[in-house]
Amino acid sequence: MDRRESLRTLVMGGMASGLFLTSCVSDKKSPVEEGDVLEERENYGRTPEEIERDEELMSETFFTKEEMAMIASLADIIIPEDEESVSATEAGVPEFIEFIVKDIPEHQLPMRGGLMWLNRESSKQFDRSFVEVSKENQLKIIDQIAYPQDFEKTSPGPTFFRRIKNLVVTGYFTSEPGFKYLDYRGNTPNVWDGVPEHVLKKHGMQYDEDLLKHAMDPSTRNEVMNWDDYQV
Repeated sequence: MDRRESLRTLVMGGMASGLFLTSCVSDKKSPVEEGDVLEERENYGRTPEEIERDEELMSETFFTKEEMAMIASLADIIIPEDEESVSATEAGVPEFIEFIVKDIPEHQLPMRGGLMWLNRESSKQFDRSFVEVSKENQLKIIDQIAYPQDFEKTSPGPTFFRRIKNLVVTGYFTSEPGFKYLDYRGNTPNVWDGVPEHVLKKHGMQYDEDLLKHAMDPSTRNEVMNWDDYQV
């Protein structure tokens, strides 16, 4: 099983998103009263306060350019491009992480501290910052913290890697390319051709033949039935 397929299995098992999709937390009360019906429109389902807060967060910057470059490198190490789908950066994962750390501030200190540690470790091992070393040397460091059995037990590296891996996986598999890769279709309407015949026979039941011809004709399955045209 390759890396992407392993992450896909993780997501499908429901293990990746729970900790990180608690976003858009606001202490402001919604003006919408229980029972109100909102007219469907752009941003439907978002209160004015939530929309305002999102716009405010989008206008702010938390990570520096170097930190964003590090996040992009890490994201593509965790989910690289392959023949089936695009890389994490192409799916907008770094931008997702930038938004999440502003939306959920408890990520800020661990993320910034982890990136600082990664740069120090890269300088210690290769005398250069993480984004300046070769891809091969980047992978050497990542292997040490992704599989830390032989790494320092007191190092913050493995803890940081688990955090950013979960953020990358969540960002990727909630993006449009991630949905396509999972073949996630959401609430997509499908076609129902009635109760199967063997189930009807099991319960000693059958459809009315006139109804069956009128309502369950496969050639008209995309048409909306007008019940006024049918009289039992």
